[in-house]
Amino acid sequence: MDPTGNLSEQMRGVQVVVDIGGRAASEIIDAAEEVRLWQVIGTGLDHCEVNRILDKGIALSHTPGFTSAYGLAESAMMYILMLTRKYHTARTNFGTDMWFEPNGKTVDGMVLGIIGYGASGRQLAKRAKSFGMRIEAIDIRPLEEDLADEYQPDFYGTPDDMDQMIARSDVLSVHLHLTPETKHIIDRRRLSLMKRSALVINVARGALIDEEALAEAVLEEKLDGAGVDVFSVEPADAGRPEYQLPNFVVTPHTSGQTDETVRRRCAIAVDNIRRLAQGEELLHTVDASMGLGKV
Repeated sequence: MDPTGNLSEQMRGVQVVVDIGGRAASEIIDAAEEVRLWQVIGTGLDHCEVNRILDKGIALSHTPGFTSAYGLAESAMMYILMLTRKYHTARTNFGTDMWFEPNGKTVDGMVLGIIGYGASGRQLAKRAKSFGMRIEAIDIRPLEEDLADEYQPDFYGTPDDMDQMIARSDVLSVHLHLTPETKHIIDRRRLSLMKRSALVINVARGALIDEEALAEAVLEEKLDGAGVDVFSVEPADAGRPEYQLPNFVVTPHTSGQTDETVRRRCAIAVDNIRRLAQGEELLHTVDASMGLGKV
């Protein structure tokens, strides 16, 4: 689509929009007079003008958390291992002939606190359990009675238990959608509850954590480190001082980006287009009442 051209003409006859990341401009949505399905390729809807689309009578669908859960969980586990084994320092030492340093930490017995126990949080728990970590989780929803053993946390609490769990955690990982209620859910006060030796992981949405407070905590050695793949503003400022630290692992929003994620998401889009054409019920539709979600 040419954003400088006549949008109404370009949208004429279009019945389905496949929106990568849910970032379509309001002008494009307004020009979508004949669109019947707006298919977002992505999980979080914080970038998407949900009400604007729904108010036009367009069905809105996304690709839920299970499509990217494996990639997010694997990346979160990778950050935990890189930070506990001090990968960046070790890599530098290798290049300068400084052998047998540094000493790392074993994750066996560490407490992993997971905020948001949806698809990616559970996949992280499964992987961390195999390393001997104790899993503590917080969510607004009751835990299913028939949940498989591999996903069973050692502690499961409500948001009222969050502060206490954070204080116990050796590693804290957030797995929530970004909403007005979850923005800066990990703020300066909650970071101050953490152990000096603790780590913070974020593969969900940048603004779930107060980035300035996290930077301060790591730079001032109030926390042992952080692994971050998502940022409030993207692209992020790569020159920020905390990103230069060996105990601050950063990647450019790639945690969920795997070949398998793309295949799963595209399969949903294709199936929904088929369902629309055949008059069948659409998958993974979104309505305006959807509040706090999980990824």
